Amino acid sequence: MGKVAIVIGATGVVGRALVDQLVEADHIAKVVTLTRRAVSHPSLKVANHIVNFEELDNHSALFVGDFLFSCLGTTLKQAGSVAAQRSVDLDYQLKAAELAAENGVSHYFLVSSSGANANSHSAYLKMKGELEQKVKALPFTGISIFQPSLLLGARSDVRLGEKIGGFLLPALCAIPGLRRFRPISGEEVAAKMVSESQQLRPLVNVFRLDDIFLDD
Repeated sequence: MGKVAIVIGATGVVGRALVDQLVEADHIAKVVTLTRRAVSHPSLKVANHIVNFEELDNHSALFVGDFLFSCLGTTLKQAGSVAAQRSVDLDYQLKAAELAAENGVSHYFLVSSSGANANSHSAYLKMKGELEQKVKALPFTGISIFQPSLLLGARSDVRLGEKIGGFLLPALCAIPGLRRFRPISGEEVAAKMVSESQQLRPLVNVFRLDDIFLDD
């Protein structure tokens, strides 16, 4: 019987690729995307619902299915402050995970970040690390955490630093010792997530950059 996949962050670089790949996956019968604004998709497999992430408790009934894929994220520039970024990158995602766990969703898939560490001096890496710690305590059958580096792919907003990094890093990372910093496409991260949703590993599994590249 086909599985129901819930996706938050469906409009981002990984999220868009993930939805497209889940639609093509034989083991997925339905993809539920939860977004702030209406987002259409040509596949009849996809059901989009508009939610207020500030009031996710009011949308608890939408977190019913087999898998929760959490690809939500923003930048400091977009958010306007560290506190606002923390709301998106930690608070919203944690609440979504809690609701899914309460509703019996069995497997949770999180796009985190390379270097995530709850004790980091970087506000961004600290919030990513804190989220990882908190979701690990939730009663999912399986938790898969993906820690990519710089994500490559088309974005709705222009990020000059990431564009420059996406151009320079592939060449720089050919230098011995820098390979672990090489960028990765949203499609590749999504492909690894879909692959893991077919295997259904129990307990907590963390996939660092080298683990995510399927062709390595």
